Formats: sequence, structure tokens, C-alpha cells
Amino acid sequence: MKTQVLVVAALLLVGCGTIQTVIRGDEVAAKSLKEQKSYCGAVPRIYSGVTYDFCSLNAPLQNGKDAQVHDNAPAIVLIDVVISGALDTLLLPYTIYRQQADGSFVITE
Repeated sequence: MKTQVLVVAALLLVGCGTIQTVIRGDEVAAKSLKEQKSYCGAVPRIYSGVTYDFCSLNAPLQNGKDAQVHDNAPAIVLIDVVISGALDTLLLPYTIYRQQADGSFVITE
């Protein structure tokens, strides 16, 4: 049971929006959202993890899936929104500084 919890926690952190936008480079997060064909044009650095998750939800369905067929992906992203919100709050002083210094990162077409 303990290892299962650790595996789930590790998987959530790997896909965590905050990890994607704060820890990894801007290019990685922008490329990921571009590959998902998200409709977001830019992501602000303040609460960037939460914004990244909502941009992931605001992307067309992949692999020709039917819009009426629902799987667990939105539920997982919503769980990640809560985790990203908590991490983004902890990192708020740093992300405010980065927003002032560098601005939002743009997702190029």
C-alpha cells in the first residue's frame, strides 16, 4: 500500500503543472502546450501551474476521441490543479519576482 501511494504521488508530481512551469524551462512548458494544441497564447508566471493545468483542459480532444466519451483525464487534471495551487502559493514570492523580471512565457505557433 505504501509503495502504491508513493508511485501515485511521483506520477502526479511528474505531470504537475507547477513542476512543468517553474522547475523546468519555459520552452518545455510551451512545447507541451503547443503539442496539446491548447488555445492559450501565454502563461503568466504567477500561479503558472494552475494556469498550465487549465490550458491543458482547454485543448481539443486528442487521438480522434468522441466528445461524448469521458475518461479519467479531466479528474486527474483537476486533482493536479489543487496540488499545483498549493505549490504555486508556496512559490509565490519567487514567481512574482520572475513575472516582474521576465514576464509571461508565450506559446508560439
